[in-house]
Amino acid sequence: MIEQLHPRILENKDWATLLFVLTFAVVAMTKSAYETRFSEFSKLIFSDKYAKIYRDNNHLKSSFTVGLFFVQIISYAFFILLTMNIFGHASKTDWILFIQIATFLLYFILGKYLIEKIVATSFNIDEFVELFNLQKVTYRTYIGVLILPINAILFYYSNISQIVPLVIIGISLCISVYSYFISIKTYQNVIIGKLFYFILYLCALEIAPYYFLYYWITKGSA
Repeated sequence: MIEQLHPRILENKDWATLLFVLTFAVVAMTKSAYETRFSEFSKLIFSDKYAKIYRDNNHLKSSFTVGLFFVQIISYAFFILLTMNIFGHASKTDWILFIQIATFLLYFILGKYLIEKIVATSFNIDEFVELFNLQKVTYRTYIGVLILPINAILFYYSNISQIVPLVIIGISLCISVYSYFISIKTYQNVIIGKLFYFILYLCALEIAPYYFLYYWITKGSA
């Protein structure tokens, strides 16, 4: 009997390996260039010292923030792709889908930031929004750096339980809520003086976009 040979289809993971190496390199270089700052940044969840020291809005455009912003986009894009894969909606080696997710995240974050700038100017709360944005970027970046090594583990392992991404999402949400608490505590004097505008800002730009995004995703996958 002649044995029939079937071609073995190999998944291309080279692009992901390259991105993981690149992002870890960026983190390492950032840590080396900003040793003291990175040390305080790594303790963010345990102490608000970093938020107090680097509260100047000039830090929003520093190379430290920009470098880790790149890491943040890559890390979140990987996590979304891996979560979709774990729930059976995508292949984790689909680099085209990864690019689409990363591009969407980039435009969503930058677009939201520009809209916030316009609204802040209209409400005359530019300085507060800049400081508030710095706090949000800091904690969002912190989450991105935290889940980066977890992404690498999830990518190279199979048969991951669906509870894993749910737990990561839950912890990330807790950190995000904590960051809002810290921001409100830090800038409470400014907030009290412009409480009405702050509530409008939260409803229009902090709650509504994520609600509609969640609705769009769940409706699209239904």
